[in-house]
Amino acid sequence: MTERLVIVGADATGMSAASQARRQRTPGELEIVVFERGRFTSYSACGIPYWVAGDVGDRDDLIARTPEEHRARDIDLRLRTEVVELDVEGRRVRVRAADGVESWCGYDKLVLATGARPIRPDLPGIDAPGVHGVQTLEDGQALIETLEHTTGRRAVVIGAGYIGVEMAEALIKRGYAVTMVNRGAEPMATLDPDMGALIREAMRGMDIEVVGNAEVTEIRTDATGRACAVLTATAEYPADVVVLGIGVRPETTLAEAAGLPLGAHGGLLTDLAMRVAGHDDIWAGGDCVEVLDLVSGSRVHVALGTHANKHGQIIGANIGGGYATFPGIVGTAVSKVCELEVARTGLRDKDARAAGLQAVSVTVESTSRAGYYPNPAPMTVKMLAERRTGRLLGTQIVGREGAAKRVDIAAVALTARMTVDQMTALDLGYAPPFSPVWDPVLIAARKAAAAVERDR
Repeated sequence: MTERLVIVGADATGMSAASQARRQRTPGELEIVVFERGRFTSYSACGIPYWVAGDVGDRDDLIARTPEEHRARDIDLRLRTEVVELDVEGRRVRVRAADGVESWCGYDKLVLATGARPIRPDLPGIDAPGVHGVQTLEDGQALIETLEHTTGRRAVVIGAGYIGVEMAEALIKRGYAVTMVNRGAEPMATLDPDMGALIREAMRGMDIEVVGNAEVTEIRTDATGRACAVLTATAEYPADVVVLGIGVRPETTLAEAAGLPLGAHGGLLTDLAMRVAGHDDIWAGGDCVEVLDLVSGSRVHVALGTHANKHGQIIGANIGGGYATFPGIVGTAVSKVCELEVARTGLRDKDARAAGLQAVSVTVESTSRAGYYPNPAPMTVKMLAERRTGRLLGTQIVGREGAAKRVDIAAVALTARMTVDQMTALDLGYAPPFSPVWDPVLIAARKAAAAVERDR
């Protein structure tokens, strides 16, 4: 008898799950129906800032696989069709097509790949023309059209996380004067404040006005109703375009209404196989779930395409009759703003304290290559290690060319639960064009190992 798999959401997790399940089971064994409320599938949302900046020439360059390609593999993909209700007891979903007609679709197995939604604060003027979020290809296209048809050249970015700093770079490349307004004291709250301060100073050197400790109270509009300024309690910043980079939350509205289990961050709770807790025939993955932090042992919400694609592969393998698990993450992420590279993995100081861990931290200054080789780029590395044991807890890097991807050394060490002393013996590649004889990460590990030893 043919089973029916229904998937809600057709981006990284949803279509990876559909494709993997199809590889393992034929159409006669498994019917796959995918509902997507948008017009695109399998695209890189992470690439949108670079498309806006002009580094990526065409929207379609961000699309990994088109709807036609998915359908050619016997996947019943229905675009512009929104799932508006889950009936878990009845094992069915209610869908609304583009023409407004609603119907029910039953399932044997269900995958929730609903992603995340941008945080959009309830402020006067937040929905005015000229105010843009950046989450989907449609969002990116709308922003590009605004940038191309706006006569003024002043932009305000609200929020200084990954999206905020990437959009600041995109707007600079578009020829805009950029002001970044941030509620926190320093940009990039995923870093410790001392590392965030390095980013602030570098961005100011790029002619980006960085305003910290500023709570936005209103987006002022002109006589036509269009956004013209961003207001805080103490200042007003003129704006011809406003970009929201405040962050995202798990999109679990349907799941919550259906009574599915959510965690402290609002994401769905799953087991190692990505099956929703307490529901044998429902899976979830991507930005709508919470995952285990392997360093702290807590559940966290991290919206990244790397995890979403892995989740989809695991879900599809399990639905297809195979076996796969997702053990968790160590919290690795990289970003850039103009020539500045930013990376982090593991815990910050405050994360370690919240987890009940006592840590020592060290910060070192180094360069991306041997000092005598032409154009060595400066780099700052901060490393946290557990007191007494010396187990690596986290690493943060801010620098120029060649800095960010060095964080992968620390990510592997975290996953292997290495101590900083063990890290100092890592056999890393060396040649003067690529690193000093002691790589900056290993210099930090040596200093951290010495600090642990002194603390004993």
